[in-house]
Amino acid sequence: MIGLDSNILVRYFSQDDPDQSRKAVVLIDQHLTPRRPGFISIVALAETMWVLKSVHRLTTEEMASVLERMLVADNLVLEHEAEVATALTALWDGHGDFGDALIGAINARSGCSRTLTFDRKALRLPGFELL
Repeated sequence: MIGLDSNILVRYFSQDDPDQSRKAVVLIDQHLTPRRPGFISIVALAETMWVLKSVHRLTTEEMASVLERMLVADNLVLEHEAEVATALTALWDGHGDFGDALIGAINARSGCSRTLTFDRKALRLPGFELL
């Protein structure tokens, strides 16, 4: 397994740098396999999604599509895959921000009875309560 940094993923999905994007595509599409997959840590995933949203201005639907592509790829392994899938569902359903949904899903899996927040938008997600 090979760990992937967020900048590799950003280049792959944004295609914003001709040389680096080409290298990322060759790596992910040609060199990673189900027997030798790329590993995406939860930190790399969160950074990637933040950059795609804030810098590249992807819409919620586009972000959900990127997440879906990562989840179904047989040559990628995502840390906390089940929680990422839960966050993806929240995005598709329009219930909240990816980061908040991911935090809530990981907290729930870790045994938290609730997630406290100051963010009123996060209250649309299950398990969030206003402090």
